[in-house]
Amino acid sequence: MSPAGLAVRPTAPETGPETPDIDLFDALTIVDDLPCRISGEDLWFSDQPADLERAKALCGDCPIRRTCLAGAMERREYCGVWGGEIFDRGAVIARKRPRGRPSKADLARDAELAAARTAAGVA
Repeated sequence: MSPAGLAVRPTAPETGPETPDIDLFDALTIVDDLPCRISGEDLWFSDQPADLERAKALCGDCPIRRTCLAGAMERREYCGVWGGEIFDRGAVIARKRPRGRPSKADLARDAELAAARTAAGVA
């Protein structure tokens, strides 16, 4: 989290459970309890899809999840899990695929998820 994101308010609609609206500056008092501070940073920037899904799950109850996501979107984070979403090459993706050629079922599921995200205004 960079200092530039301290006063960022969420701009993207929240799709998960309600999370209190907390400014990142206010979060400095609870910074030691945040999931991204407790777990190693390798989890949040892993190449393994299972690790990234675990990181996304840990973001679920984070008190600054929405603010973190909005800041990452504003900064166009290149990669990693931010605010419960996976960023890859500056874009939010539904899930990260393992190396190799994807199956047709995976491609169809990804297209369906992308359409749902677009309809919800997230992508």
